[in-house]
Amino acid sequence: MDITAFEAGLRAGGYSEIERKRYEPRPANGEHGHHFSVRGLILDGAFTVTLEGVERTYRKGDVFEVAADRLHFEEVGPEGVELLVGRRY
Repeated sequence: MDITAFEAGLRAGGYSEIERKRYEPRPANGEHGHHFSVRGLILDGAFTVTLEGVERTYRKGDVFEVAADRLHFEEVGPEGVELLVGRRY
């Protein structure tokens, strides 16, 4: 997916806080929620989200989304992950 188009789509969808992030490998964190919705594009590596008991791993070019206040777990794959992520409050 084109990064510029993805970022434009985030802005059009009301995602006002957009940033490029890099996370080092780590096991799943504790179940938690955010007071904002998150939508991200995986640029490199792997990112696993477990939502409502369903685990899904996202890789380069994949888009993930977690709505505000939804309880979930996050895990970063062994190679780490780089992503472009937006937050909608």
